[in-house]
Amino acid sequence: MILKKIISNSIGWTTNRKIVVFESDDWGSIRMPSKAAYETLLKHGISVDQSQFNRLDSLENNDDLECLFEVLSSVSDKNGKNPVFTAVCVVANPDFEKIEQNHFTEYFYEPFTATLKRYPNHDRVYSLWQKGMEDRLFFPQYHGREHLNVIRWLNDLKNGNEVTLLAFNQRLWGISSPRINHEYLEAFAVDSLADIEQQKTIIADGIRLFSELLGYKPSFFVPPNGPFNWELENVLVQHGIKYLTLNKLQKEPQGNGKFKYKIHWLGKKSKHGLISLSRNAGFEPSASINRDWVDSCLNDIQWAFKLKKPATISTHRVNYIGSLEIKNRDNGLAQLKLLLKQIVKRWPDVEFMTSVELGQLFTEEKNGISE
Repeated sequence: MILKKIISNSIGWTTNRKIVVFESDDWGSIRMPSKAAYETLLKHGISVDQSQFNRLDSLENNDDLECLFEVLSSVSDKNGKNPVFTAVCVVANPDFEKIEQNHFTEYFYEPFTATLKRYPNHDRVYSLWQKGMEDRLFFPQYHGREHLNVIRWLNDLKNGNEVTLLAFNQRLWGISSPRINHEYLEAFAVDSLADIEQQKTIIADGIRLFSELLGYKPSFFVPPNGPFNWELENVLVQHGIKYLTLNKLQKEPQGNGKFKYKIHWLGKKSKHGLISLSRNAGFEPSASINRDWVDSCLNDIQWAFKLKKPATISTHRVNYIGSLEIKNRDNGLAQLKLLLKQIVKRWPDVEFMTSVELGQLFTEEKNGISE
């Protein structure tokens, strides 16, 4: 375990500053719409109880965001700044009604702001996103248009996959089953190289919608669930993306079940100038109640600082969602608050940054203009 942490932090950009970044995926996306949908799928033999995302995650509601912001605003760093979530978000979800009306022959989506209207206790979510942005607690960046592989999903719906249709009727897609041969959540997985042109269009369209809804272009991108073919790089750069996070050892999909392997490290620059960022800490209290996530994350941070790296913490939305099980949100926020207090106590010179601020710092230092 120690050797793994040393190797993980051994290459790439270094700094003596104690920088902590929180990257939190999945905001804006549908997962499990309701307890009733969960019970229906379970009754039909779909093992949704085996994933914390299906048991606990749902589109964030008013209370989820208000409670999260209260915790984030409870501590501050040496510069008086609160911790801030780089909220890696999507800005659209499928329009189930239109897809059904067209007999699964064509894909339609709706902005996540329209999805919010279909859910109870979600009427202030969009304004809370904006309030979080104003208060520098919540900084949306790009996860994709949807957290969905549109090509795979629509093909299976057209072909009448029983499990896919069952989930569709409950207004979700993020399930696994032996009767589904692939993951729908991998938005940029490639089954055929022909998929890439449609994915380019989806990326560009999603960034357009992101800009319309949030008033600025994103500059940081994390592909949903990891898969990403580098033929998509140029369209990201053309639309303002400067930084991205991928697995340190990335399996680049080539179609037909084939992959290339690429190694990434903090500060690596790609052919078209994209700069790799890197996660080296985890905080996922919803994943296991038997693990001391605070202690584990503090240990990750300690190793990052020891090896002169910023600590970038992966912490998914599911940890802070209470609409399916309120105890989940209460537990996640209580542990987050304890983690934050311990961070500022152990490292009083800590600095909380967004992923974009970290990328900008790296770029400035590489250009020789750092202080």
